[in-house]
Amino acid sequence: MSELHKFLFDGLPVRGMIVRLTDAWTDIQRRRQANTATGAWPPPVAELLGEMAAAGALMQSNIKFNGSLILQIFGDGPVKVAVAEVQHDLSLRVTAKVMGDVRVGARLADMVNVDNRGRCAITLDPRDKLPGQQPYQGVVPLHGDRRERLDKLSDVLEHYMLQSEQLDTRLVLAADSKVAAGLLIQRLPLQGEGNLTGSNVSRANEDEIGLNEHYNRIAMLAASLKREELLELDVDTILRRLFWEEKVLRFEPQSPRFACTCSRERVANMIRSLGREEADGIIAERSEIEVGCDFCGQQYRFDAVDAARIFAAPGDQPPGTPTVQ
Repeated sequence: MSELHKFLFDGLPVRGMIVRLTDAWTDIQRRRQANTATGAWPPPVAELLGEMAAAGALMQSNIKFNGSLILQIFGDGPVKVAVAEVQHDLSLRVTAKVMGDVRVGARLADMVNVDNRGRCAITLDPRDKLPGQQPYQGVVPLHGDRRERLDKLSDVLEHYMLQSEQLDTRLVLAADSKVAAGLLIQRLPLQGEGNLTGSNVSRANEDEIGLNEHYNRIAMLAASLKREELLELDVDTILRRLFWEEKVLRFEPQSPRFACTCSRERVANMIRSLGREEADGIIAERSEIEVGCDFCGQQYRFDAVDAARIFAAPGDQPPGTPTVQ
């Protein structure tokens, strides 16, 4: 089972969490491989998406946001966009749009930041929006403050969280065909410090960034975790090996899982947004409208009768005909 563990270091201003996506990650890949229209992702793309799924689960659990957290990487390479979406209950899904060859061993910069125009965006979309409420989105380039390229997703997200939350963060990510995993260590915020939705940060709190010796020690231990260890060792072993001298307070584990939010009703609404004329044109040419979900591979088909129901006013439909909402 996939698992996410949150923990605190007793008496220290440091928190952490570790995630291991097993069945959730293999389910995502199995569905992708079974999609005859797309086939499996190239290995570097799959590794990137696995790391994004692990990072998204960690970040969603960290902020406890009642809505969806959407992590996007996009740019000017063969991978036009990569997306990981995690709901408040840690159900998640990922996809990528690849247009071009991705060589074996390609790095993040090779896939999305060829001419240094790549971007990372994190969107928080509330589950129960208030009237007029818009999702919050933060965007950062795929380079550091000195314009150096960031070749690892973990570096990009550490940079993002330092800018957005004003909190020191250490992130270790890894993924292969069986496991997607991540370890997050973060200095606990002082009173009044910012978060992902943005707020003013006092000068005193800014001075604390990078200077907490307890955080620095624990972050250094976390950074010593090797990729193979993160992928192969269980959570108990990892925490014991890294932090055996610390008193770690652990919470009940959570269970991330794959789930897709696509539905026939949502696709019908998308077709309605195209307009009657365009929908009729597609049906005249192909006899039906076929839409495939990029996340789970589910295929939705609408023939002429289905399309007529989509565009018919409720009063125009025969008795007993279900209305698409």
